[in-house]
Amino acid sequence: MKLIIAEKPDQGLKLAAPFQFQKKKGYLIIQPNEFFPKGAYLTWAIGHLCELLSPEEYDEKWKKWSLTTLPIIPNRFQHKVTKGKYDQFSIIKNLVHTDEVSEIILAGDCEREGEHIVRLILNLAGNKKPMKRLWISSLTENAVRKGFSQLLDEGETKNLFFEAYSRACADWLVGMNASRVYSLHLQKKGIQDVFSLGRVQTPTLALIVKRELEIEKFQSEPFWEVFATFQFGKDKFFGKWHKDQDSKIKTKELAEKIATFCVEKEAHITEIEQERKEFHPPFLYNLSSLQADANAKFKFSPQKTLEIAQKLYVKGIISYPRSDSSFITKEEALMLPDILKKLQNIEQFQGFFPLPNPSILNNSRYVNEKKVTDHYAIIPTEQVPSMNKLNDEEQKIYELIVNRLISAHYESAIFDYTTIHTLVDQRASFVSKGKTLIQEGWRKVIFEKSKEKNTDEQNLPIVSTGDQGIVKKVEVKEKKTQPPKRYTEGQLITLMKSAGKHLENPELTKILNKTEGLGTEATRAGIIGTLKNRKYIDVKKNQVYATDKGKLIIYALGENILTSPEMTAKWEQRLSEIGDGKASSIDFMDQAKKLTEKIIHDAFQNESQWNFSDYRIDEMKSAKFGSKKKSTSVGKCIKCDGKLVDKGTFYGCDNYQKTKCTVTISKKILGKSITKTIIKQLLSKEPTEVIQGFVKDGNQFDASLKFSEEGKIIFVHTSKNQS
Repeated sequence: MKLIIAEKPDQGLKLAAPFQFQKKKGYLIIQPNEFFPKGAYLTWAIGHLCELLSPEEYDEKWKKWSLTTLPIIPNRFQHKVTKGKYDQFSIIKNLVHTDEVSEIILAGDCEREGEHIVRLILNLAGNKKPMKRLWISSLTENAVRKGFSQLLDEGETKNLFFEAYSRACADWLVGMNASRVYSLHLQKKGIQDVFSLGRVQTPTLALIVKRELEIEKFQSEPFWEVFATFQFGKDKFFGKWHKDQDSKIKTKELAEKIATFCVEKEAHITEIEQERKEFHPPFLYNLSSLQADANAKFKFSPQKTLEIAQKLYVKGIISYPRSDSSFITKEEALMLPDILKKLQNIEQFQGFFPLPNPSILNNSRYVNEKKVTDHYAIIPTEQVPSMNKLNDEEQKIYELIVNRLISAHYESAIFDYTTIHTLVDQRASFVSKGKTLIQEGWRKVIFEKSKEKNTDEQNLPIVSTGDQGIVKKVEVKEKKTQPPKRYTEGQLITLMKSAGKHLENPELTKILNKTEGLGTEATRAGIIGTLKNRKYIDVKKNQVYATDKGKLIIYALGENILTSPEMTAKWEQRLSEIGDGKASSIDFMDQAKKLTEKIIHDAFQNESQWNFSDYRIDEMKSAKFGSKKKSTSVGKCIKCDGKLVDKGTFYGCDNYQKTKCTVTISKKILGKSITKTIIKQLLSKEPTEVIQGFVKDGNQFDASLKFSEEGKIIFVHTSKNQS
């Protein structure tokens, strides 16, 4: 009799679905059938049933956080049953040691972590029985039957366990030691908080903090552009002045001078450039691209997208969602026409049929066996659902996946891009840009709005080089240089995947690109969740902000191997070699121990160089980040003897409860942040310096601020910006 061990209960039920079975507490009994002539037991883990011991379980001296006991390096790593999951572990252990069980089938998810979870349970349960491996990429009944008829020898996937085991132990070493040593050193500075560090989360945070500092340091500068409207016969179009392809003019006076020169002058077309561009349909989804799209279109967090996709997978209607591949094999491609035939009957997709290309079997953009790793791309299965049985969120993710597959059967989208160069009075050069859709192609299925509306593009008339016209109108527009944009959660997934771009060493860049960057398809959403939970980042309206805590720990780490993707690149290369059976996990762990010792040494060196003058260190002392802090005074109230204190989004008088004093200063007024320097100027009862860029009713203006006699903030010395 066989024992099948799945990774999760719902997965276990899908594996049993093709057979008759009887439910028991914590397991199923599958009745005898063609695959299991004597029947089978089927049980499951509940995610991670086993975990590494905590430091004090190796040695009591490691219970107390102390610099003198670092580094923490166990002689041999050991595991225990995760708290609250012992009952299920006991069920599995008892089944393993049941006399009638002669063979065990590993049926966790078909990737490193699935291998790791099930083998750890069997190791802790003391299994000595022979094993086989079920390896499938979808949970449809057909896929399950086929998988059980083609079981792998357990030795074919054992190296994946060694890879995952090495990763977990090495990450434990780095995380446990780095978190303790930096938390303890910062506590010596009076900052009472725990700083969690890790091999993947810390370089990810460093990239976010880098962007945050770029935004903070950015100084917006005004510039002006000149736009002319031309009349050529009956046709009108506009152009933008430029010199040597630069349209930005540094002074308003020069811009107005150029505009005045052009008024009602003759113009002629000196050159017309035309370029035809072909845009191929997008690749099939892997998890990262699905998460990025769902975030951009629906503002779903990466974790939410993964959870929805996992539900669709368990329902049997999409293939394995944690895939890192955008390709399928010929075997899957041969199944697609039947799947698409069923999808054609669903109302949401009917308008896309008949397909221009009935098959992608011979299209290497999608069908490439060499680029299919553990799993192929995320595609719908032959088990097509009734859409009304899916909730709204499930429908959205399912439609994304189906539309991506359908679009692969369409032609390319083709645009003609036209650029007209116009010379005014033989001196002032203008450029006009436009595009024309020649072939809609796959954009019929997936219409992608441009991320930013290009206000310079227009529908251009048919004109010829040498045509003469006249300037009908000239406008001067004031603009401002813009700071770098914050990452969205979806962009953060893409950033982690492409982290190799942030390395200067081309060899390490290749490694990270090959190993898909920071983290894995299965772990990136969890890493972002960890950064949120640790209060290192905050996500507001889908924009990712680095918090004071996040910025502080990255500063404290300095130029450190922990903050660079370099360490991850080297580790991922070696881990990949372990998974391929080309490297030793023992050698890798020896290197991880040496790295841990270096991290401890570097922390002692870094502390001596810390200078927290740019940080509000006094506010951080004796209070945990994210906890309720004692209100900090920014000066005396202008109306009473109270103090103006931080109230979150504004500063208010601390006498409000006693005297109902209503003096307040908002931290943001008409789009402008009010700094402590501005607040000190306000509290002096004199006008502040001129602040640029207030926005009201779409108009910008500059002004000073001042307290009125009633204690209200008013604008003085205002000047309107031209636009």
